[in-house]
Amino acid sequence: MAKKRNIIVGQSGGPTSVINSSLAGVYSNAMERGFHKVYGMLHGVQGLLDEQYVDLSTQIHNELDIELLKRTPSAFLGSCRFKLPEIHEDREIFEKIFEILNRLEIDSFIYIGGNDSMDTIKKLSDYGTITGQPQKFLGVPKTIDNDLALTDHTPGFGSAAKYIGASTKEIIRDALGLTYHKPMITIIEVMGRNAGWLTGATALAKTEECEGPDLIYLPEADFDLEKCTKKVRALLKKKESIVIAVSEGIHLADGRYVCELSGGADYVDAFGHKQLQGTAAYLAGYFASEIGCKTRSVEFSTLQRSASHMASRVDIDEAFMVGGAAVKSADEGDTGKMIVIDRVSDDPYMSSAGIYDVHRIANEEKLVPREWMNREADYVTKDFVDYVKPLIQGDYQPIMVNGLPRHLVLDTKRKR
Repeated sequence: MAKKRNIIVGQSGGPTSVINSSLAGVYSNAMERGFHKVYGMLHGVQGLLDEQYVDLSTQIHNELDIELLKRTPSAFLGSCRFKLPEIHEDREIFEKIFEILNRLEIDSFIYIGGNDSMDTIKKLSDYGTITGQPQKFLGVPKTIDNDLALTDHTPGFGSAAKYIGASTKEIIRDALGLTYHKPMITIIEVMGRNAGWLTGATALAKTEECEGPDLIYLPEADFDLEKCTKKVRALLKKKESIVIAVSEGIHLADGRYVCELSGGADYVDAFGHKQLQGTAAYLAGYFASEIGCKTRSVEFSTLQRSASHMASRVDIDEAFMVGGAAVKSADEGDTGKMIVIDRVSDDPYMSSAGIYDVHRIANEEKLVPREWMNREADYVTKDFVDYVKPLIQGDYQPIMVNGLPRHLVLDTKRKR
């Protein structure tokens, strides 16, 4: 009897509006290519270690379910932030994973995630090579932070950028309606950690009918609080409403995160990442004290990650594309690789799926180039905006039921 060809797929790291479109791409392409089963890890590799997985055919029954899945935000299968040890540190954990994979007759292991998830693919593919295991290991890019190396951009970023640009416009309009001889400073805090791609997307709000934010500070450059305060004072002489966009990860010249000035960033996750929040709140308090005017802080927080009602069609389609490309690459024998998005042209915008060795990607960080910031490092350039604009184009409307979006939800009764 021929050995079954099964796929197992997992999701890891922070949610996005389109991570499930990649999952839909994996499932659809696997079925078209004649794979027997597609298993879904529940909560990534951490759930797999607890033997928590589901046969996706019990969850996805027809094309409508595929369309619902593509429109469902966050991780349908559940995510995790679990760091695999180095192979020499704990071989038992790898032996357990491969015992499960062999028992399920897994041909290909596909992991949808960001930097830390690609570290998982790298380690599993290395162990498989060392021990002569038959499975192929492929990574599918996912992160709103857009900080994965070698890919032009990551699925999830375009939709988050679209939400941020639109929300920034609305915040600016809101503030303008409140300032009549009463100056106000609004500080918007955006995710991104050490990469400023999302914060730079606030510049999309600068349109024919909107001035956009007055200042934008990315973590790629040191933040000078004194210079910023001086700039704000000068702006308040010209206008009553000031809107400043800051990355959660902006830091002083000595390396301290601005959010740490108020005692934040105490929590550290399994990968050693500090939890960054409170930057806008700190600056709002500081400006209120130093300048003596009304201030307000707005933290997009998790809203920017899973706002599927603002999803970009380009983003949804590319997420589906890279999920399918991972299955194709595994079917053709690739392993230890990550699918990437190559930008073919800007006008008209076109992209295609490529592939690179995951060892060149895992644990690397793609940052905003310094030349895409102005000389004072308090705004982004036209090149930055031109890079982002194609990624926010088009809509992918939710399937509405009684005025609200319908999502595909995991049937937990069918899990192992």
